[in-house]
Amino acid sequence: MPPAGCRPMAEIKTLEVVGVSHVFDVSQPLLQRIASREPRRLLRAVNDVSFAIAPGTTFALVGESGCGKSTIARLSVGLHEPTVGEILFENRPLSTARTQPGLRRRMNMIFQDPYASLNPRWRVRDIVAEPIRVFRLATRPNEVNARIGSLLAQVGLTVRDGEKYPHEFSGGQRQRISIARALASEPDFLVCDEPTSALDVSVQAQILNLMSDLQLRLGLTYLFISHNLAVVRHMADRIGVMYLGRIVEQGPAEAIFRTPRHPYTRLLLDAVPDPKLIGRPRTPVGGELPNPISPPSGCTFHPRCPLASERCRSEIPLHKVTGGVDVACHAVEEEHHA
Repeated sequence: MPPAGCRPMAEIKTLEVVGVSHVFDVSQPLLQRIASREPRRLLRAVNDVSFAIAPGTTFALVGESGCGKSTIARLSVGLHEPTVGEILFENRPLSTARTQPGLRRRMNMIFQDPYASLNPRWRVRDIVAEPIRVFRLATRPNEVNARIGSLLAQVGLTVRDGEKYPHEFSGGQRQRISIARALASEPDFLVCDEPTSALDVSVQAQILNLMSDLQLRLGLTYLFISHNLAVVRHMADRIGVMYLGRIVEQGPAEAIFRTPRHPYTRLLLDAVPDPKLIGRPRTPVGGELPNPISPPSGCTFHPRCPLASERCRSEIPLHKVTGGVDVACHAVEEEHHA
């Protein structure tokens, strides 16, 4: 019998986010606020978010720009600390990663803009070698060079590419370099923050296929951030749909694509081009994302929701699990339909 407080191995999650909120202080400087008699301005970028990612799987967060996805990405690798709540990496608080280099090297991040995330003054070989040297995964020059060559080959580049600078590559090749650098620390967990949104459609498919292949061969766990549901459908085992800092629906990817329950999820899916649905009436996502500094009362989606009622304007919906899918919506709870 396992010791008290320990979970069986089958229950251990690579990443577990528990009731996390994060607030940014976007106030004017103190003297300016005093002169103009303005109160502090707080932006709640993430509000009571919870989810878990099983080892070797992909959890995707989707939603419009400004909904809090990238903040979750940064929280998940320790670049920000939660204002409220806790993030666990293999059942250990993520805060311990700062004092445990062995734990810190096991998580890494792939950024949206590959060119902005690569040092333009460094050759590719130095960019890829940096995590190897920082975490002392190899010390002898011949070992480091062998590791660099292996990493570049894994992402579809050659040893000769290591002598070039980032500006000599296309966007897709730069993202391959970013992936090689992320793999250099031998991680188990990767946060992928819109890794294909800056790429052409044909190149997106190549990068996604590469990431899927690497996940199978290396047993990687992904937190995949995207606003593109077509991309998410290709990658995700589970999906969380975010709106204005909250997850409004989450569950298995197949279930959400087959039977979306939350009105916002249905509107997002209606915006995805699908030749099979030609001729079917579609409802686009109307209106603008509200100001996150002063969000609407009750359900924050109610100003744009076709099923909104008076209850939606005054009460925050609770999460209910139906058919393995967690939904926060009064209309779903009351079985209203568009």
